[in-house]
Amino acid sequence: MIIVTTENLAGHRVAEVKGQVFGVVVRSRGLAGNIMAGLRSLVGGEITEYTQLLEEARRHAIDRMVKNAQLMGGNAVVMMRFDSSEMGQTMSEIVAYGTAVVVERLPA
Repeated sequence: MIIVTTENLAGHRVAEVKGQVFGVVVRSRGLAGNIMAGLRSLVGGEITEYTQLLEEARRHAIDRMVKNAQLMGGNAVVMMRFDSSEMGQTMSEIVAYGTAVVVERLPA
């Protein structure tokens, strides 16, 4: 599956637009992770517990988006974007979305 943030894909042409696709993930760090993150926030710097949580959530959101694109018959996703929000004080929602398309390689 080709995934790009652009509208066009170099060396390919869009033969068919299948439609909007997305993958949603809601994650929460456990109590121990929240306590460690809270302690780290007192001294400043990167809070690796949350960085890892969000990186993993983004990967899962992309995987779910790809599955949706495949179910629609697409072989690529163009204009892919992420969106995120907080739900309460302990949960993060990550959405990967774009447009599922069928692309064909242009002759060389």
